[in-house]
Amino acid sequence: MSDATTPPEESPGYDAMARDIAEVPAVEVIVTVAVNLMSAAAVKLGLTEEGDAHKDLDEARKLVHALAGLMDASTTEISSFHAAPLRDGLKSLQLAFREASLVPDEPGQGPGEKYTGPVYG
Repeated sequence: MSDATTPPEESPGYDAMARDIAEVPAVEVIVTVAVNLMSAAAVKLGLTEEGDAHKDLDEARKLVHALAGLMDASTTEISSFHAAPLRDGLKSLQLAFREASLVPDEPGQGPGEKYTGPVYG
């Protein structure tokens, strides 16, 4: 994509981007998306150095739920080498969400628990 500040000859072409994407194994794409969802959820849960500056539990709920759905759908497609740490991270985020909530969800009703089952500390 080019804009007014990037001459067309310097912007990457769609063919080049498609070739780059074609070389990336599906497992890497899935893990990268999962890590991005985890990172965004951590920020929205206030778990970064800035703490509450970016805290937004409604947004965090959506991100954790999306991560759980991705993990549920892809667990059989990625090895346990990749899935195990992602599941641990997901559980940590679910517990952090429960802890950050003024009125915690009932067990099994928290973000992503539709896919993971109830999460207990």
